[in-house]
Amino acid sequence: MSEVVADWPRKTRELQNHHMDSRVWNDFAFRDGDVIVGTYGKSGTTWTQQIVGQLIFQGDESVPIHEISPWYDMRIIPPEVRQMVAAQTHRRVIKTHLPSDALVMSRKAKYIYVARDGRDVMWSMHNHHAGFKPQTYDMFNLTPGLVGDPLPQADPDIRRYFRTWLDNDGAPFWSFWENTASWWALRDQPNVKLVHFANLKADLAAQMADIADFLDIEVPADKWPSIVEHCTFDYMKAHAERYAPMGGMPWENGADTFINKGVNGRWRDVLSPADSLDYETAAREKLGEDCARWLMTGEGL
Repeated sequence: MSEVVADWPRKTRELQNHHMDSRVWNDFAFRDGDVIVGTYGKSGTTWTQQIVGQLIFQGDESVPIHEISPWYDMRIIPPEVRQMVAAQTHRRVIKTHLPSDALVMSRKAKYIYVARDGRDVMWSMHNHHAGFKPQTYDMFNLTPGLVGDPLPQADPDIRRYFRTWLDNDGAPFWSFWENTASWWALRDQPNVKLVHFANLKADLAAQMADIADFLDIEVPADKWPSIVEHCTFDYMKAHAERYAPMGGMPWENGADTFINKGVNGRWRDVLSPADSLDYETAAREKLGEDCARWLMTGEGL
């Protein structure tokens, strides 16, 4: 476990399911400058990894962010992947989808948590989940060590898929409210930065400049335009094979499924007013007014 520091967030539980095993962090050897990118999932994780990678490597297009920045607590990755992370000599960028209270945290690291309205998350998640190949389900469900229920096939009805997730606290994945609330509680920690997907969409360059400042990275003025360009959705979509995990192998349509549309609000044409009201009511009850407002709008942090 990481060092115990007064008033510093401490791990209080383990979280294991078909996708994740939080125990892998218990003996992680942090180094000064490590960057941990966290999200619930489908909230801009790979986008933020690319931003951080481009800032660290000063716009080098050849950096394979999906290879050097793995989902560390994904239970099915082989030990060699974590060994690769331990052997890296550059500033490390590591991905997690854990709530902060199931994650070992260190003052040596910087943490960036990226959030997105849950309705947008689930529209992106449905595309992600429904695109899995049969062998992808086998990877999650037949790899030894599964704790809890297996990953089911995605319901083809996207509204029903959303309602199942909302009405069953994140099923068939994990709790969205716990994940969001755990990181919101750390928003005032000096080495934790909360970022919102909608703000990245609205002004990418400004958000990237804030992230660079948070990470204490100076970018030469002549490199800034190309660094920003390499982090645009259009650029990443055009080079999707560089960013999709395992090169896009888990999906029927490959990397194009993983990097899909990158837009918000598609749920508006499908969910009823009552559906949206149920979501918004749950957000306020589970997160409080301030966090719920930030989650839905990106404002008020």
